[in-house]
Amino acid sequence: MQFLIQEISVERTNNLPPRKPDWLKAKLPSGENYSKIKQLLSKNNLNTVCEEARCPNIGECWNLGTATFMILGDTCTRSCGFCAVKTGSMGFVDEDEPRRVAETISIMNLRHVVITSVNRDELVDGGAHIFANTIHEIRSRDSNCRIEVLIPDFLGSEIALNIVLDSQPDILNHNIETVPRLYKRVRPQAHFNRSLEVLYRAKQRGFLTKSGIMLGLGEKIDEVMDTISDLRAVECDILTVGQYLQPTKEHLPVERFVHPSEFSLIKEKSLQMGFKHVESGPLVRSSYHASEQL
Repeated sequence: MQFLIQEISVERTNNLPPRKPDWLKAKLPSGENYSKIKQLLSKNNLNTVCEEARCPNIGECWNLGTATFMILGDTCTRSCGFCAVKTGSMGFVDEDEPRRVAETISIMNLRHVVITSVNRDELVDGGAHIFANTIHEIRSRDSNCRIEVLIPDFLGSEIALNIVLDSQPDILNHNIETVPRLYKRVRPQAHFNRSLEVLYRAKQRGFLTKSGIMLGLGEKIDEVMDTISDLRAVECDILTVGQYLQPTKEHLPVERFVHPSEFSLIKEKSLQMGFKHVESGPLVRSSYHASEQL
């Protein structure tokens, strides 16, 4: 498979995130809907991955009235090298959170929502029951609202996964994040095959499945296409491919900026493999244009 790759040099100063090329510059978040959603989330003591992960599309998505809710707190038990969410232990579970999430979604009048979470490896079910309760609360208020869940691997627990699947989300999303060779550096507490198993089990139960991968962490293009091929081997339906951006100087550095033309070629090749939908571009994140993917 031949790719035309445009290498973009990475300039670093004092170990800070490098200067971004023009195609990676997003507008600062603003607008009436953005302000309303921010106030509503703060009032209900809710977290979004949009804020916690410093998503570059936050202004665009919030002004369209969409957001990805992050349940189970704002502290993750894992320490992935790419993620801006803080690491530690919450020590408690907010059992009322599903109700507040559902009420907020109802006020926002959303037709497609994404529910994700931090990893809660200290919990017996990894927090799976909070996912299920959130889905039930949303359904009880609006049976027509489409629900996508972006779940952790639950340490490979099939019981925990089934708790989520039994609540009948519309899309089961679990991100593969990077190529197998880089897992020890990028996702030290995760396992590539375990993540594939999550997607395989969901597909075996008949669910629409989705996964995502980041570029710019030192992967080779052939490794990327092999990883995407592995996702199709477990019949993954929807794929997102985006540029990794270093959130702080403590996180993994950007090894290269991937040109938009390479993202376009990856999309073309991935669709040829049989994916039903592919979002591939520098600013693409897992929940980007999520409402259009169903």
